[in-house]
Amino acid sequence: MIPVCEPLLIGNELDYVVKAMSSNWISSSGEYVTRFEEDFAKYIGTRYALTAVNGTAALHLACLALGLGSGDEVIIPDFTMISSAFAICYTGSKPVFVDAELESWNIDSSRIEEKITSRTKAIMPVHIYGQPCNMKAISELASKYNLRVLEDAAEVHGAMFEAKKCGSMGDISCFSFFANKVITSGEGGMIATNDKNLYDSCRYFKNLAFPLDGPRDYIHQDIGFNYRMTNLAAAIGLAQLEKIELYIAKRRKNAALYREFLKDIPGLKLQPESPGTFNVYWMNGIVVGDEFGPSRNRLRDELKTRGIDSRNFFFPMHRQPALAKYGCETKDLYPVPDYLSERGLYLPSGSGLTESQIEFICQQIRDIRK
Repeated sequence: MIPVCEPLLIGNELDYVVKAMSSNWISSSGEYVTRFEEDFAKYIGTRYALTAVNGTAALHLACLALGLGSGDEVIIPDFTMISSAFAICYTGSKPVFVDAELESWNIDSSRIEEKITSRTKAIMPVHIYGQPCNMKAISELASKYNLRVLEDAAEVHGAMFEAKKCGSMGDISCFSFFANKVITSGEGGMIATNDKNLYDSCRYFKNLAFPLDGPRDYIHQDIGFNYRMTNLAAAIGLAQLEKIELYIAKRRKNAALYREFLKDIPGLKLQPESPGTFNVYWMNGIVVGDEFGPSRNRLRDELKTRGIDSRNFFFPMHRQPALAKYGCETKDLYPVPDYLSERGLYLPSGSGLTESQIEFICQQIRDIRK
């Protein structure tokens, strides 16, 4: 079975983990945590970076640092991973959904303004499947309405909008290092910002709201969270970061091969690279139109019988039972997320894929269409 995505561990991962174990620093303190944070901040071009136990926890901490609470609203794309919405809900705030662009699959920046109310406190653009959002339009709206911007950069390590790294353009941003991401620490997350107050707030809440300075007297003024990354995970993450440009090049090569081998097939559409952006193609998705013939589900099932794993696209936020129960507005129309979720399929996309594997996958897609 060719998996949808698996990690590629070809650097110093084992060496660093062994060194961390030999030093006895295996928990949330140790040199690899510090090095990973410092090197990641340098890589994306922010003053600060802070590790977290996973990407969802990073988003939660960022929401806390922005002061989100009951009665507040945060604008997010309707087409995203559920973590984006859940992190907002954890604070008592409500996510407010916006339709997607059919071309980029990202939030439709031209539809954001109509969702802004007196309760709106922030916009959370989510860069989908490796493709950066239109951060210029989003930043202009945020400035116009005095809103904060929380970039959900979980899927775009190294991607760029107008030559700026994703994760460096908002007030605060969050990354995921789950095993299928461009770089991984197994599980893990990172917060990045240029704002020291936001950085310190995340540090505070991440570590059970212990005082940032002074002795630990075990008296807590606020409810905190244990969202610390271990030194072992950071050791893996640092080794992965050292090879990030190689992994990005591999993902982009995958995308180029898919475009080449799947060209001219009626009814198949791949995610494009929007003008002024650098897409890292975390996932290589296809949208299966009527002209293709077999439905998305039939294609998915047929691929599996031929030893190729795949995944449906994200399910829209306005159709999530959990968010309806939470009280989110789910009655509006979101035609693009509905279309993408019904017809979208992402294909094997890992950095370790070979050209022959991709050619085989594409040939099977052609054969299934016959």
